[in-house]
Amino acid sequence: MVLICVTAGRVLQTLPYGNAVCGVTLLDNLLYVLRDGLSSEQLEVYHKDSYHLQYRLTVSALDSPADIVACAHNRCAYISDGGGGAQCVRRLALPCAAVRSSWPVNDKPAGLSVSDLHSLLVTCPEVRLVKEFSTDGRLLRQVQLPEDVVVPCHTAQLTGARLAVCHGGYYDRAGRHRVCLIGSDGQVDKSFGGSCSSGTQQMNAPAHLAVDRNKFVFVADLGNDRVLLLSSSLTYMREVMSTDKLKGWPRRLCLDEDKNRLYVAVNDSEGGQVAVVSI
Repeated sequence: MVLICVTAGRVLQTLPYGNAVCGVTLLDNLLYVLRDGLSSEQLEVYHKDSYHLQYRLTVSALDSPADIVACAHNRCAYISDGGGGAQCVRRLALPCAAVRSSWPVNDKPAGLSVSDLHSLLVTCPEVRLVKEFSTDGRLLRQVQLPEDVVVPCHTAQLTGARLAVCHGGYYDRAGRHRVCLIGSDGQVDKSFGGSCSSGTQQMNAPAHLAVDRNKFVFVADLGNDRVLLLSSSLTYMREVMSTDKLKGWPRRLCLDEDKNRLYVAVNDSEGGQVAVVSI
């Protein structure tokens, strides 16, 4: 049985509107919001309880950020940077955000997540690869995704070697918009979604995932302006946020289970902001 709080799906706060948000992550009591298209002060840092802006930080040499994720174990954050031929990951010390190291991915990186063993999972859409790195940039393994997993955007660990991958969107001519469960052999064990639609069993350009401690999967259904919740076996549970509440394209997710909150980066054609949502 899944118990749903009566306040679930309510927008508690909206952080200020500005340049498009390409990533949001959390460490301790600080929420880090990564803005696109800025040459300096790309990171805004908020207190997660008061939602007050604490300060802004500049990430040196950052060209075209795609995502950010924090690792509490290693006390750092990672940013995927795919612009200007960089195709790299930048490792930042937190809370100062000084770049401590960077390493080449050798393919254009997109979505990031941290595994249960504190390694970094990097999704590379153009070559359908998931690359796993140690915190010092050693390539631990790479998973070649099947041909029908087209334009993968983000990967998150479920259990052991099993991965959840969201894929599809505007560049998938076959029109597959799915979240797939990838087994240890790199093949699709199960999937949710299919052709592009706004029904309860389909999606439109799923862009990002967040996995809770019960291995339930939150999905940013970008093209439908909503957030969905799937079970650990990728069955539909409920719509967490609908288009009338988000009022934009949900691009990135960050989950705070201790506070029962989901941080949703919501963009439109001119910029973006972060919605704080009760779950």
